[in-house]
Amino acid sequence: MKKLLLISNSTMAGEAYLGWPKQYIKDFLDNNNIKKVTFVPYAGVGLSEESLTASYDVYTERVADVFGELGFEIESVHQTTDPVQMVNNAEAVAVGGGNTFHMVGKMQETGIMQAIKIKVGAGTPYMGWSAGSNVACPTLMTTNDMPIYQPQSFDCMGLIPFQINPHYLDANPEGHGGETRQQRIEEFLVINRNIKVLGLREASLLFVEGSLMKLLGSRDLRLFEFGKDPLEYPSGSDLSFLL
Repeated sequence: MKKLLLISNSTMAGEAYLGWPKQYIKDFLDNNNIKKVTFVPYAGVGLSEESLTASYDVYTERVADVFGELGFEIESVHQTTDPVQMVNNAEAVAVGGGNTFHMVGKMQETGIMQAIKIKVGAGTPYMGWSAGSNVACPTLMTTNDMPIYQPQSFDCMGLIPFQINPHYLDANPEGHGGETRQQRIEEFLVINRNIKVLGLREASLLFVEGSLMKLLGSRDLRLFEFGKDPLEYPSGSDLSFLL
């Protein structure tokens, strides 16, 4: 039975890192009797000017500080010579936000993409925020990020049968002439007509347990399908029909 916590964003303006979803994270891990979480920091590009490894160290420490306050230990896949084995032994997996292209590329290259997919399919709890939610989808193609790194493919884990657009925004800034987020999603749907896209606004998340899926948090969700007007679902909605 799959157990997922798919979070739109880690930080709200004026709040501490992982502040708004902190209680959801604690409840999710406590309810599954988790003590240690295996973390994937590969989206954390540019957190240090020294090197990618230093960026991963900074990212892991940031996450460990928050999870430590909640009573959970963090280990990171970048701190071992055998990340696949670390994933295979994981009690739970967390994938952080940042650049989705870089994260997906490194997950594919290290082999942990497939390892996590198998583990989570067998019941290991999984959580991700922003890019970490994208990688739970069939593809990374609804990310908001620049392609700063070329992965082997756009294919992701397919833990859910639809796409997420995290940080979904309803409007463009005043004076901006580019496409709205809705227009970009509609472009995706013209080419990928058989897959649904969920616009997951900030301060919202999806909780999945087996065949149940609920929208939690303080914001509504927008569902996009090709050839149909977008539909709004309020927080608390049962979205199990999408699974």
